[in-house]
Amino acid sequence: MRHIFLLSFLFLILSGCSKAGSANEEAISIQAVKLPAKAEAGSDYKDADPIAAPASKVKQEIEQKIIKEATLRFETDNLENTFNQIQKAVTNSKARIINDSEGKDYGTISRNLTVKVPSQNFDRFISDVSKGVSYFEVKNISAEDVTEQYIDLTSRLKTKKKLEERYLEILKKANKVSEILEIEEQISTIREEIESKEGQLKYLESRVSESTITIAFYKLIPEKEGIKISYGSKLWNAIESGFYTLSDLLISLLSAWPFVILFVVFAYFIRKRLKRRKKE
Repeated sequence: MRHIFLLSFLFLILSGCSKAGSANEEAISIQAVKLPAKAEAGSDYKDADPIAAPASKVKQEIEQKIIKEATLRFETDNLENTFNQIQKAVTNSKARIINDSEGKDYGTISRNLTVKVPSQNFDRFISDVSKGVSYFEVKNISAEDVTEQYIDLTSRLKTKKKLEERYLEILKKANKVSEILEIEEQISTIREEIESKEGQLKYLESRVSESTITIAFYKLIPEKEGIKISYGSKLWNAIESGFYTLSDLLISLLSAWPFVILFVVFAYFIRKRLKRRKKE
């Protein structure tokens, strides 16, 4: 009996140990299953669940939005050569001339250009135009950061579009005519705001993608040449002025024809009376 009791006691102890071992194994297996999820919270675990991985990615930053502009003014010895150099720079930088004007005064002949340049080629274009220029009378280069404004417009636009979608869903469920009309009015207002935001965003993107550069270059006219040009101009102006003065005089005389007739009649009678006195 004692042997049977001891065997039973040993059996119970061994079964308890086996249950504890199985419980430990179960705990280890549970930890093994939960380990990727726990490790996913960290940043060094490489074997995390690939489906859940995008949730742990850092939000990508929006590319910086910069509006670049420049104003250049300088003197040149040859207007044609300078223009050809600028035109070559325009071609190399894939730019375009949107305004071209010329002017002439007493001392100078000038030419003004407005050029649109892709922003990525802005520095290259300025460098190409600056070749051969000894000094700039004006060289203003500005860069305005509009990233915050761009983000704000984009965010507002997304919000308005989501609001429009909600109203469209509500419109499908509306039954009363009054509700339908009210919802359609709200949708119309939101649509106008969306189009306004889209226009502002498009204008901002166009200014960011293309830089505006104003170029003014001029050539000094020799003093003698300036005097000749000025004298000839004054002579022609004097001839024109005399012609207009004569025309005004004739028009004035025609408008005063009653007084002219009275003067002629009065002079005729006086002359006739003077002749009679001489005969007497």
